[in-house]
Amino acid sequence: MTLARRTAINPLPWILGDGGYRLDRAVLEEAMTAVAEVGFTHLTIELPPELTPADYGALLTDHGLAAAPGYFSAPFQDSDRHGEAVEAIKRHALAHLELGVDSAFIAANLTPDRRAHPAVGYGYDADRTLVVAEGLAAAAEAGAAEGVRYGLHPHVGSAVEVEEEVRGVLDATAGGALWFGPDTGHLRWPGAVPEKLIADYADRVLNIHLKDVDAAAVEGARERDEDYAAATHDSKIWMEPGRGTIDFDAVLAALPPAFDGWFIIEVDVPHLPTATESSAESLAFLRRHPYFATAARGA
Repeated sequence: MTLARRTAINPLPWILGDGGYRLDRAVLEEAMTAVAEVGFTHLTIELPPELTPADYGALLTDHGLAAAPGYFSAPFQDSDRHGEAVEAIKRHALAHLELGVDSAFIAANLTPDRRAHPAVGYGYDADRTLVVAEGLAAAAEAGAAEGVRYGLHPHVGSAVEVEEEVRGVLDATAGGALWFGPDTGHLRWPGAVPEKLIADYADRVLNIHLKDVDAAAVEGARERDEDYAAATHDSKIWMEPGRGTIDFDAVLAALPPAFDGWFIIEVDVPHLPTATESSAESLAFLRRHPYFATAARGA
């Protein structure tokens, strides 16, 4: 079945395995084989150090896949490192262009204090949000100059975590090169209503990460003051789309009628027993939802 929208999946469930973060050719080949067999046609760009963009593209082709928007992050809360981020994003953009992709997500790095106390806006500082916004704006401008658009990806554990920070960055960068790349799960976990934020900034939504949230697990993790790793790996707050608390009908209805961005499944740590089962259930959600199943365009 050909989906009506541009859809892809992130191989994070394989990269974030039991052994911790591991990004190399062997992991990618395992993930590519699995998602291709499930039925996905596009994979998020996750480029390990030992592979060139050409190598990565060849690996995708070998598995019958093509590239989809990836993710760039930097310590934007540190103004002294904004110049470093600008140079890094130029290289990131050129790699994307080599793989035929002209958009990506951009985020602030996770910080130790927010990883320890996630999703509550720990140490909130409005002035820091403005510093982050300045760095993100400069990096997005540099990426756009190379030919790649970047959308703000709020991320639990980072300096752009709670709704006040998301709005603060988007409002401070209005009229510039920074788009909005919402992640439904990373908005919902800290308490935001994804469809409300998407509706309020609909004209800036570039691409979307789709994941769901287990509300009971979120509440339990908060009560126990679990850190990011415990909340995601042990309590398993992430869920496959359609299995949790997020109203995806409302999320999709909030998008402009002519929206043409990417929808990328990103269930970092599967709620179902295996990464393959999680991927299959996520694709089943896309295939049964009318928004993705009509007006086929050969995604």
